[in-house]
Amino acid sequence: MTPEHKGTAQLTTAMMLSGTLGVFVVESGAPPFDVVLFRVLFGALALGGYVVARGWLRDHGFTRRTLSLAVLGGVLIVLNWVLLFESYANTSISVATVVYHTQPFYVVLLGALLFRERLTAAKVGWTAVAFAGLVLVSGVTPADLGGGGAYLTGVGQALLAALLYGLSTLVTKRITGVRPHLIALVQVLVGIPLLLPFADLGAMRGTGAGWGWLAGLGLLHTGVMYVLMYAAYAKLPTSKIAVLAFVYPAVAMVTDWAVYGHHIGPVQALGVPLIVTASLKVTLARTPAAAPAPRTAGHAARDASRTATPAACEA
Repeated sequence: MTPEHKGTAQLTTAMMLSGTLGVFVVESGAPPFDVVLFRVLFGALALGGYVVARGWLRDHGFTRRTLSLAVLGGVLIVLNWVLLFESYANTSISVATVVYHTQPFYVVLLGALLFRERLTAAKVGWTAVAFAGLVLVSGVTPADLGGGGAYLTGVGQALLAALLYGLSTLVTKRITGVRPHLIALVQVLVGIPLLLPFADLGAMRGTGAGWGWLAGLGLLHTGVMYVLMYAAYAKLPTSKIAVLAFVYPAVAMVTDWAVYGHHIGPVQALGVPLIVTASLKVTLARTPAAAPAPRTAGHAARDASRTATPAACEA
């Protein structure tokens, strides 16, 4: 098996895992703040064990500046998870996931706004196409806009979660010389003290089998998934990463239908190809589609978080 074939298998597996995330969240039966708290707890154990086993703590590469950026990124990531999980309850896993997949457009717009990154007419045009698709997928009607309600709130939560993810991506892109696994470990560790004041630990007494779902969120959807993604990023060109990222919403929609009977309607379905096409156009225009050069391949794992993270939308 060639490195690219192995990377394809790794990233496909990671995105398939990500697509089952919503089922684990819903089946846990816990409130969103509690779900995220235990995700970061179990995730910290999984990632921490992996990092220690690989001996990466000895030469971590963090400076005061990069550690501060990783902490800031962690705050944004954790809040993004809380909003996304709340959106599942107010809309559905399918709608929340597709709306959440507008992340690449926020990266483009925020980069232009905050860091004066180049914003071309083509990117503006494709972003407009994506948000036209978003309007269709959301299924929000004028009556919803006038009356409010949980569904409209859920769509807004998914959008805000995508915005926070976009901000975290821009922050993480500015961290150099640090392995992405270590950045992810810092980010989940930050979530523990951040979430503790808001968690309702008393509500967890009757969780029962829900603990298995919560452990899965940390061990599988944080530990295993992130290790697979970062390993794949070092082996794949950006073009393939961008395409494989759409395994995530596809699997999420299938599992939502198979487990809960939820599906998007015909009009909503028209918006999906608009978002998919626009996302690919914007992502590939933003980052050259090239594999790591041989002389830098040894450092690919460290650099992956800077080049590949914006192309994939992981929850």
